[in-house]
Amino acid sequence: MQVPHPIQPSPPTNPHKRPHPQPHHQPHLHLHFPQLPHHALQLLTHLPPSPSLLFWWNRLIRTALRDAAPRKALNLYKQMLCLGWNPDHYTYPFVLKASGELPTSSCVGFSLHSHVCVNGYESNVFVSNALVAMYGKCGVLGDARKVFDEMSQRGVCDGVSWNSIVSAYARNGEPGAALGMFVLGGEVDAVSLVNVLPACASGGKEVHGYALRSGLVEDVYVGNAVVDMYAKCGMMGEAKKVFEGMEVKDLVTWNAMVTGFSQSGEFDDALVLFEKMWENEIELNVVTWSSVISGYAQRGLGFEAMDIFRKMILSRSAPNVVTLVSLLSGCAAVGALIQGREIHGYAIKHMLNRPYGDLGEDIKVQNALIDMYAKCKSFDTAHSLFNSVLPEERDVVTWTVMIGGYAQHGDANESFKLFSLMLQLAYIPNAFTISCCLVACARLSALRFGKQIHAYVIRNRFESAMLFVANCLIDMYSKCGDVDTARYVFNSMVQKNFISWTSLMTGYGMHGRGEEALQIFDRMQEAGFAPDGVTFVVVLYACSHSGMVYRGIKYFQTMQREYGVIQGAEHYACMVDLLGRAGRLNEALDLIKGMPIEPSPIVWFTLLSACRTHGNVELGEYVAGRLLDLESQNDGSYTLLSNMYANAGRWKDVARVRSLMRSAGIRKRPGCSWVQAKKGTASFFVGDRSNPQSQEIYELLADLIQRIKVLGYVPETSFALHDVDDEEKGDLLSEHSEKLALAYGILNSAPGTPIRITKNLRVCGDCHSAFTFISQIVDHEIILRDSSRFHHFKKGSCSCRGYW
Repeated sequence: MQVPHPIQPSPPTNPHKRPHPQPHHQPHLHLHFPQLPHHALQLLTHLPPSPSLLFWWNRLIRTALRDAAPRKALNLYKQMLCLGWNPDHYTYPFVLKASGELPTSSCVGFSLHSHVCVNGYESNVFVSNALVAMYGKCGVLGDARKVFDEMSQRGVCDGVSWNSIVSAYARNGEPGAALGMFVLGGEVDAVSLVNVLPACASGGKEVHGYALRSGLVEDVYVGNAVVDMYAKCGMMGEAKKVFEGMEVKDLVTWNAMVTGFSQSGEFDDALVLFEKMWENEIELNVVTWSSVISGYAQRGLGFEAMDIFRKMILSRSAPNVVTLVSLLSGCAAVGALIQGREIHGYAIKHMLNRPYGDLGEDIKVQNALIDMYAKCKSFDTAHSLFNSVLPEERDVVTWTVMIGGYAQHGDANESFKLFSLMLQLAYIPNAFTISCCLVACARLSALRFGKQIHAYVIRNRFESAMLFVANCLIDMYSKCGDVDTARYVFNSMVQKNFISWTSLMTGYGMHGRGEEALQIFDRMQEAGFAPDGVTFVVVLYACSHSGMVYRGIKYFQTMQREYGVIQGAEHYACMVDLLGRAGRLNEALDLIKGMPIEPSPIVWFTLLSACRTHGNVELGEYVAGRLLDLESQNDGSYTLLSNMYANAGRWKDVARVRSLMRSAGIRKRPGCSWVQAKKGTASFFVGDRSNPQSQEIYELLADLIQRIKVLGYVPETSFALHDVDDEEKGDLLSEHSEKLALAYGILNSAPGTPIRITKNLRVCGDCHSAFTFISQIVDHEIILRDSSRFHHFKKGSCSCRGYW
C-alpha cells in the first residue's frame, strides 16, 4: 500500500482532508536529519508535550522506518506515549507500517488498532488504509476485510483502499479474492495492476491483455509487474517477450528477469543478463547480486558463489539476509568450512543481534549457519549454535537443519534424539523434518523407528507433501530390508513421480530381486516416464546383483540406440561389476580398455573387487597399479590388494602393502555390525567383548558352529587374513562382528521374528557361508545388509544366489 508521508505542523481540523505541508511554520528547533537523530531524540525527551512539536517525533519514527528498523520505530512510538505525547493521524500510518514489517506483528497491530480507535482516528482514510495494509502483511485477512468494509460503509474508500485490500489478498495466497476485489474496484490505475498481478496465475494473461488495451503496460511499474508475474509462473519465454518490448527499463526490470531465470533453473540465461548489466554499467543492487549467488549455490557451485560475493563487497553493495543464506548454502554444498566461518564472522559484525534488528531475519541466518556447519561435519559448532537459539525463538527449520545434518552427515542416532525432543517440546515437524528422520532410519536400518514415523505421518495427515514423504518411505523400507512394505507404499500412492519409480527399482535391485526391478522398469515406461542415465544405473545394478548377465549386456548396448542415453563412467562401472561378479574378468578388462572416456577410479576399483572375489592376483596387481597411477589412495584399494595376497599366502606382500598404507597415512576402516532386538540396537566390532552379554554370545556362537559343522560347514580360513595356523584362523573367524551381532540377535529376539543386521563393509565370505547353514537350525530369517546389498538367509539358502 502507498502511504503518503508529508511533513505536517499539527493535526488538521478536518480528519478526512490531509492539509498541505507548511514547513515555514515549524518551530525553530535545530534538529538535523538524518545526521543526528539521536540528538533530536535527547532534546525531545526533555521538552514538554506540544502538538506543534509532534512533527519531530513523526520524523524520527519515519527515519527509523526508512532505515529498515521497524522495531526501533515502534520503540520510539512507545517512548513517545510514555512521555505523555499524543499521536496524530500522521503518526499512525508510520507505526502501522512498522508493525507490518515484523514477522510476528499481528498482536502489536491489534494493540495499535485499539489506540487508533481510542484516539478517534478510525474514520481517517489514511489511517484506515494503513490498517488494511498492516493486517494484510500480518496475514490477518479477516480483520483487513473488516476494516475495508467499515470504510466502504462510511463512504471514505479511495483508490488506495482498493489497492490495499487487493494487495492483502494477493500477498496471502488468495488470488481469487484478489481478482474479485480488483474487478469490483472500479477505475483501474497502474498501482491496481501492480497489486493484482502477483496474485495472477491462470488469470495473468487476461490482466496483461487489459494492461495492453488500456495502455497502462507502458508504465514501467506495470511492465515490471507483468515480467515478474510471468517469471514467478515459470513462463520465462513470455517474460522475455515483455522484457524485450519495454522501451523503458529500470533496475527492477532487469532484476525480475535475472531472478526469474535463476529460480526457474535457466541459470545460463541469468548469467548472460547479469554480464550484460555489468558490461553496460547498469547499477547492480542487492537483488541482482543475491539472485546470481543463489543460482550458483542451487547448482552446488559454492566457490563460484563466493567469487560473486567478493565482487559484490568490492562494489560496496551491502548483502542482505537472502545473500548470506544463499552464500552459506553454497559453502555447505562444497564443504567450504573455512569460508563458511568467514561468512559467520561477517554475519556477526553486520547482521546478527543488531539493535532493533529483525529477529525473523536473525533466525534465518542462524539456521543457515547451523546447516552449513552440519554439512561441513563440524557438529560441535552446529550444535552449539543450535543451543544458543532460545527454544521460543526456534522455528521448524532450526530443528530440521540440525536433525538433517546428523541424519545425513553425522551420528544418525542423534537425529532421533533431537526429533523426540522436538515432539516433546510441542514443535510440529514438517515434511522435510520427517524426510530427514527417514534418512536416518535408512542409514541405520532402524526399521522399528521408521515404522513409528510412518504411523506419525498417517496420524497427522501429511497429504500436502505426501508424494515427497512417500518417496522417502519407499527408500527407508527398502534400505531397512522390507522391500515388500516399500512396494505397498508405492502401490498406495495416488500420484507417482520419477523418484517413486526409481526408488522402488533400486530397492528391488539391492535385494537381488532383479526380475521385479525390470518389471517396474517396464511399467514406468508404460506410465509415460522416459528412462534417463540414473534409471539405467539402477537397471544395470539390478542385473548385476541378480546374475542377469545377458539382459544387463543387452540394456547397456541398447540404451543409447533405443533410449538416447549416452553411457557414462557410472554405467561402465556397473557393467564391470556385472561381468566381474560372473567371473568374466578378461571381458571386464577389455570393456575398460575400450571405453570412449578415461576410466574413473570407481571403474578400476570395481574390477579390483572382482579380482579379490575370484582370487586373480595377477590381474589384481595390474588394476591396483592403475589405481595408484590415478592417485586414488583409499583404504579400500589397499585392503583388497592386501586381502588378495593373504588369500594366496603371500605374507611378505601383505606386509609390504600394509607398510605402504602406514607411510601414506591410510588406515583401514574397522568392520562394524549392528543388530536390532527387543532390548534395542547393539553394535559390535571384531573380537568385541564389551557387551554385557558377551559370555552368552560367545557360548552360543561356539554351540552354533559345532552344530553346523555336522551339517557340512567348513570354516573358510582364507578369510582369516593373518599368518597363523588353521585352528587359530577358525577362532579368529568366529569373532567377526556380523557373527557376534547374529548371536546377540538370537539371544534377544522372540522366536520366528526376523533378525536384521547391518555391516559397514562387505560381508565376510566365511560369515556368509556360516549364516547360510545357521538359517537351517534357527527359527529366524536372517536379513543382513552390507555395503553392497541385502542378503536374506532362510532355510539354508541366501537370496543373493552367490552374486555378492
